[in-house]
Amino acid sequence: MKKLLTNNKNHNFYNSLISLFSSCKSFYINVAFINFSGLQLLLDILKQCEQKNIKGKVLTSTYLNFTEVKALKKLQEFSNISLKIFDSSEVGFHSKAYIFEFEEEYKIIVGSSNITASAFKSNIEWNLKVISKKDEEFTKEVLKEFDSLYNKAYLVEENFLNSYEDFLKNSYKSLSKEFIFKKQIKENSMQKQALENLEFLRKQKQNKALAICATGTGKTYLSAFDVKNFNAKKVLFLVHRENILNSAKLTFEKLFINKSCGIFSGNKKELSCDFLFSTIQTMSKSLHKFNSKYFDYIIFDEAHHISSPTFKKVYNYFNSNFTLGLTATPNRSDKENIYEFFDDNIAIDFRLNEAIEKSLIAPFHYFGISDIVIDYKDVKLEELSRLAKLLCVNKRVDFIIEKMLFYGNDGDKRKALAFCVNQSHAKYMCEKFNKRGFNSICLLSEDSIEKREEIIKRVQDEKDSLEIIFSVDIFNEGVDIPKINTILMLRPTTSSTIFIQQLGRGLRKVKEKQFLTVLDFIGNHNRAYLVTFALLGKRIIDKDSIKLALNNSFANLSNNTFISMDKISKEIILKQLEEENFNSFKYLKEQYFEFKNIIKTTPTLIDFIKYENSFDPKNFIDESKSYIEFVLKVEKQDLNLTEEFLKTIRFIDSHIKLKRVHEFAILNYLLENETININLAKKQILKYQEKVEEDTIYHSFRYLAYEFFDSSQIAKYEKLVYLKEDTLYKTSSFEKILEDKKLKQYIKYSIEYAVLLYEKEFGKKYYGIPFLKLYEKYNMKNIALLCNLDKIHSSFRGSGQLKYKNDYFLFINLDKQNAIKSKRYHNTFLSKDTLTWQTKPNATQDKGDGEKLIENKKHKVKLHIFVRKFISVDKKTQGFIYLGVANTISYKGEKPINLTLQLEKQLDEQLYDEFTLSV
Repeated sequence: MKKLLTNNKNHNFYNSLISLFSSCKSFYINVAFINFSGLQLLLDILKQCEQKNIKGKVLTSTYLNFTEVKALKKLQEFSNISLKIFDSSEVGFHSKAYIFEFEEEYKIIVGSSNITASAFKSNIEWNLKVISKKDEEFTKEVLKEFDSLYNKAYLVEENFLNSYEDFLKNSYKSLSKEFIFKKQIKENSMQKQALENLEFLRKQKQNKALAICATGTGKTYLSAFDVKNFNAKKVLFLVHRENILNSAKLTFEKLFINKSCGIFSGNKKELSCDFLFSTIQTMSKSLHKFNSKYFDYIIFDEAHHISSPTFKKVYNYFNSNFTLGLTATPNRSDKENIYEFFDDNIAIDFRLNEAIEKSLIAPFHYFGISDIVIDYKDVKLEELSRLAKLLCVNKRVDFIIEKMLFYGNDGDKRKALAFCVNQSHAKYMCEKFNKRGFNSICLLSEDSIEKREEIIKRVQDEKDSLEIIFSVDIFNEGVDIPKINTILMLRPTTSSTIFIQQLGRGLRKVKEKQFLTVLDFIGNHNRAYLVTFALLGKRIIDKDSIKLALNNSFANLSNNTFISMDKISKEIILKQLEEENFNSFKYLKEQYFEFKNIIKTTPTLIDFIKYENSFDPKNFIDESKSYIEFVLKVEKQDLNLTEEFLKTIRFIDSHIKLKRVHEFAILNYLLENETININLAKKQILKYQEKVEEDTIYHSFRYLAYEFFDSSQIAKYEKLVYLKEDTLYKTSSFEKILEDKKLKQYIKYSIEYAVLLYEKEFGKKYYGIPFLKLYEKYNMKNIALLCNLDKIHSSFRGSGQLKYKNDYFLFINLDKQNAIKSKRYHNTFLSKDTLTWQTKPNATQDKGDGEKLIENKKHKVKLHIFVRKFISVDKKTQGFIYLGVANTISYKGEKPINLTLQLEKQLDEQLYDEFTLSV
């Protein structure tokens, strides 16, 4: 039932509210602001609710300073009401909702009325009243949204009321200045996760760690929080460039009132301070002034420089109790592995897509614009000089300017960064823009650091007329230009990695910037779809994910980020998605050389972890049995590798998709040691996981000893170890292979990649037995391993049912490619938490698995749900997504039985759309 509530001569919103308050069981109010004029009218009914012990929650905000302190203080007097304030300093709080609980239903009002006298009776207000059963999807969504906002808010306390009251008195309710409650500085979601991991590593006696955090997400604050947790007495903070010393020092001073902070660089030598902030250049020349153990905590900012001579000199000299590396990008052009400097301990690996998802960086408005001049059909994108000639035309300059003026920018002054193909293109664009009255400058790789910093300072200065910097690749990473409000992508997107790096230059949050404008001129080149890879990141399950995102204008992106592509750009991308086989050798070869071109050298497996990109080397392994074989194949080389080595590396690479770290931690130890027992293995594994069970370690020993392999697998791989009692021993063939330093390095890369990938995907959390992470992809063989199953694992494959003790694993095909088959098996979602599934053909209701499935709670059987949309995509078998535990809520028929299952955790909007919408 639905009803529109308005204010008129016969009815008003106030009367409707009073009626609901008088008969409800509980209430929830969510309004942007509360005035005493409106609250006074509710005092009598709220008192009645208090006397009847009817509980209520009230959520409001200080948005635009309209909420009155008097009203908040009055609400505090009611013992039955919990009052919270939502922090509207970063996001507007406009919601108006009144939720009333009754025996079997909720009566929910959503509309335009705040708690004011005029809103209750005289204003033009539209409010929709909905009566919804407690188990209806609408009710669940409303309550979930309220709880989400309420949990983020903070309780109204005396400290808050005093601060707000003082503000209102001094600002005279000025709308130009909004109240911000100066709460204690708290960790953001990234920092909280990293701090937990750092504590975990220290419990495992580790004294080094690397934190990889996207620019603008708060890595300096992260280091300050951890210094506080560590209770460090003497701290050294090292930077690569002098211009960020003061900002780092200011960050620490906000958290440490009782500690002295000083600068050690240039003319400043404040050596008597507790916390010292120094450039690496100054410190490398002054090591004689310090004992090697002088600092108990050292932070290397921009840690990707750590293998440079000056960084390495300082790193090797000091012997601190803990060393933390901070970087936005862990890649190095000199092939040094920076992970090794920090003992492969990753505190956090938090890249740009995750930062967008968590709203830790500035929102952006992306416009994909179909280019007017370009036809790339006969042009190879790597032929930069030829491509530049194609782009350097007056007509295209006018078109770019037209679009730049049409879409505009945040703020009064345009502060733009424009990315070009090569130097001639950048110079051409700069010249043409200046002639058309746009003050522009060209920055190239040969320009000095001093010149770059001066130009960056100028373009961000409101009073300086410079508004556009044209460059090639010098701003792809490691440069901070916080106030940039416009990015122009003037070259074809040939790499999602570079696209992400360039986009990141403008995403630092600053008060002066509400959003970043991104104009991407998309041509009809054959890799135009790569931009969608960059924008969606981990949200991509398959091609379907991209099509869905395109069709709904990427609505699933959070953080006030908007993505718009014109009709022609969409059509180009959709056509390419249909035509491209993402598993073909041709496509994989192109990916490989695209990545090689980015890093300027033959990539190792570790390089794929270092860079934020959409390249997945597991696909290369699937194509050629091992990564090294794929490289040799595409590079057309022959290293004359022995059969023993190939069978060894194939075993290791084929298990990179393993969903537990045990096997790789064990093999990593055996690279340098002859044997490993249960206790030694436990120490190795605890470096990566907060808890480990000896039964699982022993199962890993048996797995590595091929006890769960069939004869064909045993013949396919080289045996690396043998098991005797509770100890693993290296085989003689494995020892012989490891004697060759080059072959050992290939093996080490594979093992290290597997460990780093595990850390990135699973973190340190222990998920129990079976070891299952929500929304991770699995197959039956994974489950056999993660349950410590004693049977030969290759016997489990495909879909259907697998059981282990009281854990039942249901592998369900939705198979959107085959509607007839899907219909026959009745595997479909009815809502975000409810789906149907049909059992094996011989299942009956009164015995065996059939009875346990329909009465799973009675028999204490856990039903683990795994779902895949398609059996295969581009001729490659797809994994199943783990949706958690479900319970049977209804059933009918037998041989087979048709079950209706309810998930304990409902799907989010994006995943539900993935499983239900057709494109």
